[in-house]
Amino acid sequence: MAQFEQEPFEQQLLGQGPGTAVELAAEVMAGPAAAAPEGRYGPRRRRRLLLVVMACAVVLSAGGLASALVIKSPAQAAAEAGPPVADVLTAPVEKRVLTATVVVRGQVTAAQSVDVAPVAPGGQAGGRAVVTKLPLKAGDPILAGQSVLEVSGRPVFALPGELPVYRDLRPGTTGQDVAQLQRALGALGFGSAGDRPGTFGEATKAAVEAFYAARGYDPLPAAPDGDAQLSAARDAVTAADRAASDARDALAEAARSGGAGTAPDAKGTATDAKGTTPDAKGAAPSSGAARKQVDRTAQDLALARQRLAAVEAANGAMVPAAELLFLSGFPARVDGIAAQVGSEVTGRVLTVSAGALVVHGTLSPSDQGLVHPGQQVQILSELTGTTAAGTVDAVADTMDDGRGQSGQPGTGGAPGTTPQQGAGSGQPGYRMTVRPTDPLRAELAGQDVRLSVQSASSAGPVLVVPLSAVSAGADGRTVVTVYQDGRRRPVEVTPGTVGGGSVEVRPAGADQLREGDQVIVGVGAAGGREGAR
Repeated sequence: MAQFEQEPFEQQLLGQGPGTAVELAAEVMAGPAAAAPEGRYGPRRRRRLLLVVMACAVVLSAGGLASALVIKSPAQAAAEAGPPVADVLTAPVEKRVLTATVVVRGQVTAAQSVDVAPVAPGGQAGGRAVVTKLPLKAGDPILAGQSVLEVSGRPVFALPGELPVYRDLRPGTTGQDVAQLQRALGALGFGSAGDRPGTFGEATKAAVEAFYAARGYDPLPAAPDGDAQLSAARDAVTAADRAASDARDALAEAARSGGAGTAPDAKGTATDAKGTTPDAKGAAPSSGAARKQVDRTAQDLALARQRLAAVEAANGAMVPAAELLFLSGFPARVDGIAAQVGSEVTGRVLTVSAGALVVHGTLSPSDQGLVHPGQQVQILSELTGTTAAGTVDAVADTMDDGRGQSGQPGTGGAPGTTPQQGAGSGQPGYRMTVRPTDPLRAELAGQDVRLSVQSASSAGPVLVVPLSAVSAGADGRTVVTVYQDGRRRPVEVTPGTVGGGSVEVRPAGADQLREGDQVIVGVGAAGGREGAR
């Protein structure tokens, strides 16, 4: 008994003594029947144990109640949640140059594109046009003076020029197309300085003959029977010249004989003054009749020579329209081939392009009024990452049907060629042509690019706010609302240039608006971000 009372009570509670708190609590709850031997626990000790157990139960109950009050189910949390307190979204006032842009798609093409569809050789009706040579393949460059195609043994030469071919160029013809041919041949070293510009004369014929010979061809004659015409005209001149010579001799003989006797006519036959053979009496013509004969034969000779000159001028080398292809610039390019050697020509054989690369785009009706020639354009190829600057060169006044059927026709096509101005966009709209400031690289030809047209720009740095920051009141005033230190201050403004979702604003009256001020652009939930950019 004395030994048990000396054991610390704390050891029993901590389970370190001979009787733990659990064991003692069990004995107390069991009652006297299960009480420990008298010598182990006393009544006072049991009462203390009972108080400890009751205290622990109270603490555990209080903890459970507190947990029930703090921990909530998702459904209860959602039910008790309310709408957040309204907040504002703001953006800063900027000071910069504001530009308005129109963005469209475009295609890089050459300034001139021509479908070559040759006709029969020499333009002769009934001739069969067959491709006999294709010296180039798609993508090859074309040089000035080069034959791009041979049809039934006849070449098609590419020459520099803006004026389209519309007729055969023959000796004796005149016009701007003749002058263009003379310039093109002269640039290749075959000058025609002896002829007036625009006149197809002997010097031009010689230049044409030399040019064809240098390319391994014979030029076509201006007339199929030209040689026979020349031979006949030359024979006529020879006969007239002999007759005139005989008449002069007869006149000289009459002068020596004093008018007596007969004078031979142009054929050497003695005739009288009336040109008849003298009768048996042998009357001789007078010197007056001989002089008249000289005058007549001289006139006949002059006429024969004029006819010879006309035949010579009208004959010789010519250039058929079917053998010419004038292009606006060189080197040109072969874009495609639609035939092969041996095939009969029934349509397009080649598609060639020439001149500097340009970009064709299509404007919607709403954008057409915003874009004008001279405006700045940024060209972007997403495929290669290439950027280039350019300007709007032309905007069509009529709507394109989406197949490239509007706009101005191309130039340079010979009969049987179809000028093109770039492929159709595939959608209706107004055709726009953009000319790059610097030449575009050849590999960009045919690519689809993005065009950003600067349709408007502020004169310099201006105050700029988002469009959503501007509102109109019932009184018709346009305002922005400055938000500072939780307070709102409306500022009346005058809007200006609009572009890229922003608008130029100018404070009206004494209202102040400075760069960096925060203006309200919307309302959001609590904790929403301020200073939205």
